[in-house]
Amino acid sequence: MAIKICLYRTGPDSPIPPAWIRASEQGKQVTALIELKARFDEEHNIEWARKLDEAGVHVVYGILGLKTHGKLTLVVRREGDELKRYVHIASGNYNPTTSCTYTDLGLFTVDDAIGRDATELFNSLAGFSRQLDYRKLIVAPINLREKMNALFDREIEHKKAGRPARIIAKFNRLADQQIIEKLYEVSRAGVDVDLIVRGICMLRPGIVGLSENIRIRNVVGRFLEHSRVFYFANGGDEDLYIGSADWRARNLKRRIEVVTPVTDSEAKRFLRDVLLNAYLRDDLKARELQPDGSYARIPSGSSSGFNSQDFFMQR
Repeated sequence: MAIKICLYRTGPDSPIPPAWIRASEQGKQVTALIELKARFDEEHNIEWARKLDEAGVHVVYGILGLKTHGKLTLVVRREGDELKRYVHIASGNYNPTTSCTYTDLGLFTVDDAIGRDATELFNSLAGFSRQLDYRKLIVAPINLREKMNALFDREIEHKKAGRPARIIAKFNRLADQQIIEKLYEVSRAGVDVDLIVRGICMLRPGIVGLSENIRIRNVVGRFLEHSRVFYFANGGDEDLYIGSADWRARNLKRRIEVVTPVTDSEAKRFLRDVLLNAYLRDDLKARELQPDGSYARIPSGSSSGFNSQDFFMQR
């Protein structure tokens, strides 16, 4: 019945806008939120917006002053006497070029609460409401910073109570002063923190009395690392999230970002034991950030070493 999508980076040859045009021609209600200021794709996005609008697709451009960076699709189907929502939430752009060269993650779900949240978020982005609260989704700039701070505080409380406490996070850049100060607080409380940060990182790990419990590495290989994953031990009742946001001020305050919990037990096991574990095992393409700001090779644990990207390709 309806299709709604956030298109951040489309590319010139994307199969997605033509599919939306066909859907609109077949009587589906199609809404495309197109970010006109998507870096490297501004011209492509403007051209696709014009073509979609001419084909009868409802084209919107988001909220004034906020770049829409979240990767989100909602499909509403009538199945029997019920309406069912299918949602895709990702770290990757719907772009045929970057999808071949970036590592990314996406969640495909029929979770009813997430579906309702996605519906209300699209209504807000289209100007039909001002949603300030969500059931499961974490949305910047509404509540992402506050939610992350609450998760950090919860790990501190678990550590004080002697329960399992740990944070593992993988994302592109760490450059938000408030988040950095909070991570220093987490480290001083004794919580172990492992960060996999592809690029800019303004936190200094391994400094006694400040960040000795924080370890930071990056992985540079054949593919550009682009996925975002956030793990919290939560006293043994582990929480895992994926989404579009880095820990930078612009992602937390000046962009629409979407982060979703992952609640399926098998998906959580994969993210924790396979994906994150592979990046933390990598001793060929990974480098570890030192307290002085330099990066150092990681001593190999075996004669052949372990390459996380090769491991995922072989799977």
